[in-house]
Amino acid sequence: MKTLRNIAVMVGLAALGAASTANADYPTKPVTVVVPYGPGGAADLAARIIGNEAVDYLGETILVVNQTGAAGVTGSTMVAKGPKDGHQVLMSRVGSQATVPAMNETIPYTWDEFTMLGIVELNPFAIAVAADSPYQTFEDLAAALKGDEKLTYSSAGVGTLLHMASLIVINDLGVDSEAHIHVPFKGGGNATAAVINGNADFIFHNLSGLIGGIQSGQLRALVVTTPERVDRIPDTPTATEVGHPNLNAVIGWSGIWGPGGMDQEAVDKWVSVLASLKEDESWNAATTELGSIPAVMSPEDTRAFVEQQFNTFRVIADKLSMVVR
Repeated sequence: MKTLRNIAVMVGLAALGAASTANADYPTKPVTVVVPYGPGGAADLAARIIGNEAVDYLGETILVVNQTGAAGVTGSTMVAKGPKDGHQVLMSRVGSQATVPAMNETIPYTWDEFTMLGIVELNPFAIAVAADSPYQTFEDLAAALKGDEKLTYSSAGVGTLLHMASLIVINDLGVDSEAHIHVPFKGGGNATAAVINGNADFIFHNLSGLIGGIQSGQLRALVVTTPERVDRIPDTPTATEVGHPNLNAVIGWSGIWGPGGMDQEAVDKWVSVLASLKEDESWNAATTELGSIPAVMSPEDTRAFVEQQFNTFRVIADKLSMVVR
């Protein structure tokens, strides 16, 4: 009996040791970061920077995969309903994780069912037009929106933050939301290209998704949603400067989220990775270069931030009769 007890103890200790080793070994294979939008948009760019900069901290290859569709819902659902071992995570975005859930109660997930590992960056928004657009200033665009002509605005899809953002502009100008034409695309990159190519009159988009076009001379920014002017586009006034401070509520963000109930070892590892990125000069520089603001948040602060934004968007969506129930 004593021998059996000793064997049982040794087996138990061995099992504990194996479990500890397994926990410490995460990740055991390449980790996929699912981007719920198309290539070239803010989410895609943020994911690829993390894919490059976080490898040493994670200790494994990071694969970035674009899973587009349904305004970010397709890719988000893929992660929400996927494996919980941490080898598949989501490049979460304000649109797919706050705006769409605020506007549509029939999608397969809710805003709060994910494991929120942390927001990593904030994205000021800017209204942009093509370089050869007749709208030279925000006042020019506002006058046109208040006029009789039907303007077109592009977005990353119906119900995305880019869609709601333009509706917020139109509403803030006292214009009916049906007065102008929404042209949805798959992803912010395609929506931006539509403005550059003359297939849409304007876009209200993350500055990180516009900065390339602005710097190349293909786009002109008319206003930005930051308290102070942005150094990289110093000639662009803030929303407050042009007399529309309500537009400052429109701000994007990117984060890394897992499915609800994600394995704690994977959670701890990703929280550590994001904390390391926060101090990483290369990641900070690359993120800033895109026009984003590095802003790594803890899981707790992330949840509080997203909850407040979700509630704000729900109020706006209700006011505009946009909530699908």
